[in-house]
Amino acid sequence: MRIGIVSDTHDNVDVVERAVEHFEREDVDAVVHCGDFVAPFSATPFEREAWEFHAVRGNNDGEWNLQAAVEAFGTYHGEMAELTLDGTDFAVYHGTSMPIVRALVERGEYDYVLHGHTHQCAHEEGGTVRINPGGISIPPAPEPLHAAVLDTDAGEVAFERIEDKD
Repeated sequence: MRIGIVSDTHDNVDVVERAVEHFEREDVDAVVHCGDFVAPFSATPFEREAWEFHAVRGNNDGEWNLQAAVEAFGTYHGEMAELTLDGTDFAVYHGTSMPIVRALVERGEYDYVLHGHTHQCAHEEGGTVRINPGGISIPPAPEPLHAAVLDTDAGEVAFERIEDKD
């Protein structure tokens, strides 16, 4: 199974659309957003028949209509999600508390822990693999948004740099 992973898009519709285009090219089966859409309008571009969609709440997701917008086409899990996709177990959490992220990894119950919040890409292998796709460029994270694609059969993660069209 191929899973697209993105986080911290912060209402930047241009990079959201580019991430969606990347996931379409990569023929993903599911997309997971690790929070911080901010407003509902920046969630709706993820609506596609081609994949199932899962999202968790980020610390900047203050609009209550975000949940309804996501649930019109996908699943909004609130603070955290425990997912099993094609026999692979995931914990998905925005990442606001790194001690919680570390505890989820160290627990060893999940194959993957997906999170965002720091706006910096991370991929740490071990018993449980930790993946942070990054986010839009907000100091001190100077990198542009990245989108990750996880191939659960091969256990491989590929990061794609997603920049504004400007």
